[in-house]
Amino acid sequence: MTAYLDHASTTPLRPEALEAYAAAASLAGNPSSLHSSGRRARAAVEESREALAAAVGARPAEVVWTSGGTEADNLALKGLYWARRDADPRRRRVLVGAAEHHAVLDCAAWLAEHEGADVRLLPVDADGRADLDALRAELADGAGEVALVSLMWANNEVGTVQPVSAAAELAHAAGVPLHTDAVQAVGHLPVDFAASGADALSLSAHKFGGPVGAGALLLRRGTPLVPLQHGGGQELGARSGTLDAPAARATAAALAAALADPGEGERTAALRERLVAGLRAAVPGLVLRGDPVLDAAHRLPGNAHVTVAGCEGDSLLYLLDAAGVECSTGSACQAGVPRPSHVLLAMGLDEGEAAGALRFSLGWSSTDADVDAALAAIGPAVERARRASGSARTSRARRRRPAAATGAPSAGTAAEAS
Repeated sequence: MTAYLDHASTTPLRPEALEAYAAAASLAGNPSSLHSSGRRARAAVEESREALAAAVGARPAEVVWTSGGTEADNLALKGLYWARRDADPRRRRVLVGAAEHHAVLDCAAWLAEHEGADVRLLPVDADGRADLDALRAELADGAGEVALVSLMWANNEVGTVQPVSAAAELAHAAGVPLHTDAVQAVGHLPVDFAASGADALSLSAHKFGGPVGAGALLLRRGTPLVPLQHGGGQELGARSGTLDAPAARATAAALAAALADPGEGERTAALRERLVAGLRAAVPGLVLRGDPVLDAAHRLPGNAHVTVAGCEGDSLLYLLDAAGVECSTGSACQAGVPRPSHVLLAMGLDEGEAAGALRFSLGWSSTDADVDAALAAIGPAVERARRASGSARTSRARRRRPAAATGAPSAGTAAEAS
């Protein structure tokens, strides 16, 4: 039996979402059509929009349906940047957190390369929390040049909750809009769009038990935005394309189910705390990364991100997978080359420390049995990974060492020995 502890990557589809999707998918009708089937599909979309908006403290007119978090992030950053630059050509500076998801970082990098953006990364502290003093300094340095600020609600790797409301207050005082990537937060933490002060917020259905390929951008009323795609003018022109009524139904149903039980977050957090305590007891040299305070004000309830000294995270992942425990590493592979996590490096870890990263993430379907399986597997996995790492280091050292000559050691060998 598999212990699935990778909910931060994608959460299993909730039964309520599957039922809603199947019911809506069995019906024909384009939501933009005027006949009865079209009007029925439109009603499904709008009812789902109203339900989603109510769940996250937004107005229905502020919900723009997207294909998920990545599209929502791109629509927010590019759309806000273009609108602000078009209104004032001086506004080319984009401020983003150094520990953001690549959907934000890579989008900002694209704007720098192709659209002349001046991208500035906001540093984070050792817990992965954004430095508000750095944001304040950037805004004071050139408020008239800043197009937007983007700061995630909660970090996808180490789980640290970010000071979004405080950042939005600073940004607004300088006349700058703020976007927040709340993909990891919605459905797991209290999220109130209106109260947060954010001007745009990204969410993704498959992070809270909805379908993959569905999400939304919340856009505060009156916020200028240039669309990425053009066509039928759906979503008030912000995002053209035929609306996916079944996905909207399933997204709203999943979020309603996620928020229906106020004790679910506490249950998940209790499982996480037992997992963290067991990991620390089983593995010498294991360090919990992210905010050490394990409550919803500081950390995602299902997140347990650790680093293990003397191990490669990839090796641990494969060994745990072979034992029936599924989790993830803190590294990203680009072009097939393993790289240390940019989040951990931004937090001040060196590459060696960042190499041994593992992220266990729990959710609505997690059980005590999943935690038991992880705790039973982690000790043997670490032991094998450390042996393999030690053997690899010995092998590399031998390859670097000059071949010994017959008789007395050479000058080079003697110098190395000293």
